[in-house]
Amino acid sequence: MATDLTAALRDIVRPQLGRVEARAHAGTAVGGDVTFGIDELAEDFLVEYLNQNKANVAVYSEDQGLIRFGEPEYVLIIDPVDGTRPAAAGLECAMVSIAVAEYRDSPIMGDVIFGCVQEIKNGDLFTARRGGGVRITTAAGEPIPVELSRNTELSRLFWTIGFRGRPARALIETLGDLVDISSVDGAVFDLGSATFSITRILTGQLDAYIDIGPRMIDEVPAVIPLFEEVGKGAILNNSPHDLAAAALICSEAGAVIGDGRGEPLGDRPLLGSDRSFQMACVASASRELQESILGAVDAGMEKLRASLER
Repeated sequence: MATDLTAALRDIVRPQLGRVEARAHAGTAVGGDVTFGIDELAEDFLVEYLNQNKANVAVYSEDQGLIRFGEPEYVLIIDPVDGTRPAAAGLECAMVSIAVAEYRDSPIMGDVIFGCVQEIKNGDLFTARRGGGVRITTAAGEPIPVELSRNTELSRLFWTIGFRGRPARALIETLGDLVDISSVDGAVFDLGSATFSITRILTGQLDAYIDIGPRMIDEVPAVIPLFEEVGKGAILNNSPHDLAAAALICSEAGAVIGDGRGEPLGDRPLLGSDRSFQMACVASASRELQESILGAVDAGMEKLRASLER
């Protein structure tokens, strides 16, 4: 069901890539982010699909929260368009993301047993079963090998930064040194999709993905008004629906993923989008690189703290 639904959502969304209608504002999601026209189309199709197929599942989606169909045995954690803004602009960095866990009270990230993500524009498909490894194929079904970068030097880091909804000055105060050190021999990108960014580590295109918004809030509460100002009253960071499938796929491929301090994500609650569910994420191609990145993040947190105390 997860792979079939992923393909069906991709088929619905792909013709809308880059269209003006995709950028229309259609409301506000459960977590406080803007619902764009392309999101609304995908969410409406999702409900229709599950009703027509008489599915016995629960679904948690970004824009509608938890919905039950029949007598659920499993819950699907779905982001129909992870990378809404790139999708609305017609760019390739947007994916359908579905994670599967047994339906029970208070599931956690570690309960995810299957993850499936697919590029909307190009169709490359990433799937993983817990303990069963990862499989990557093209839209035509041809296998793609996992290729993890061997780079361990921060100066040569090719990485993506979690930027949407984060206050720019505070974020650059924290990660500016890492941006500077990697801006010539390496590269930093904001791709607008956690799922796309994390899966690029598996293809060898990138070395790391760094999103530290929740750590900034936890350790330096003075930034909270800055987040609320950017988020128009909401605090916008990654939620489980952004990371549940990608985190399993990343770990099953042999890459390293954790929160903003390097701690595992497995004990984080799975079904929710508000601030209490949000989580930082650092993912990289190797343990050595992860430790170097976390050292840079630690130093950046000290700079942020000092800057707000001046």
